[in-house]
Amino acid sequence: MFKPLMFALAGLGFSSLATASPLVEGQHYEVLPQPVETRVEEGQIEVIEAFWYGCPHCYNLQEPITAWYETLEDDVSVEHLPGTMGGDWNKHAAAFYAAEELGIVEAIHADFFAAVHQQNRPLTEPEELADFFSDYGVSEEEARQALGSFAVKSKVNQAHARLRDMRLTGVPALVIDGRYLVTPSGAGSLANMPQIADALIDKVREERGDS
Repeated sequence: MFKPLMFALAGLGFSSLATASPLVEGQHYEVLPQPVETRVEEGQIEVIEAFWYGCPHCYNLQEPITAWYETLEDDVSVEHLPGTMGGDWNKHAAAFYAAEELGIVEAIHADFFAAVHQQNRPLTEPEELADFFSDYGVSEEEARQALGSFAVKSKVNQAHARLRDMRLTGVPALVIDGRYLVTPSGAGSLANMPQIADALIDKVREERGDS
């Protein structure tokens, strides 16, 4: 089942995990059973953030992950990949890709999380989503058309296929270079996830001979 990951906060800082000894496969991160194709230009390192707007852990991850994204070097490309478990998951995935089609996804991303978790707005029905989108410079009609478009439906299906290929069992999750998986349970806390991912990016650079 693809679901929000439930985990116990280990209370261990990243420094105690990584500074004293190297990251341990199977403990701090996992290797995907089969590498998945990345969708970045040659020389780039792909970071995928799998999420669901309705997931409280994904919401709580946003502050540390957003701060981390601002520190990434130019050879790292980030992709947000919405979960597709059906029901509200797929409705939120469609909302994400509709916002992308309309060119407002960066503007609405954090606000969408806030609306769901701070304002208790489900943001699942077309009329509600169209009203929400209308605050970002698009008309409600444009929003409805995007939400029901073939392009958006195709992207939701493609996201589902990619998540299946990665064999992810929950969100939030970070996948580095189509191979390395970081989850809250392995990282020890949400706040540690970006730091372990950062170490894995360095690992990829070393493997490529870039450092």
